[in-house]
Amino acid sequence: MTADASWTGERRSRALYVAFALATVAIGLLVHVGGTALDPAVRDVLGDALWAAMIVWLTGAAAPGARPITRCLAAYAVCALVEASQLYHAPALDTLRATRLGHLVLGSGFDARDFAAYALGVAGAALLDVRRLRIGTRVRKLGA
Repeated sequence: MTADASWTGERRSRALYVAFALATVAIGLLVHVGGTALDPAVRDVLGDALWAAMIVWLTGAAAPGARPITRCLAAYAVCALVEASQLYHAPALDTLRATRLGHLVLGSGFDARDFAAYALGVAGAALLDVRRLRIGTRVRKLGA
């Protein structure tokens, strides 16, 4: 495989991960804004899991050549750090968290149960990613 072919594949992977992230954001916003039919606890867990899945996709866009387990562990670490940061209350940070975007990205209050939701989101994204990689490998073999 030439360097150009590798770069094209990497660019394609990045674009796909960004598309997955945007789709996950759209689903997450639907759950957050329009999911009133869901139980509030279900909405909360689902929202946190989708947020973690989005972090997996963004990690994939940032490092498409990294092993899936490495990307997933990095994504979970980001989620855990953001959750732990909710224990810290600086005035500027709390002001940012009071905005809609700040709340969606950084959360507002620490909840240890969120770590389980993040694990579910990362695991779900990992399963989809591994499936995507297997399908991509089969397609490349057919085209070879």
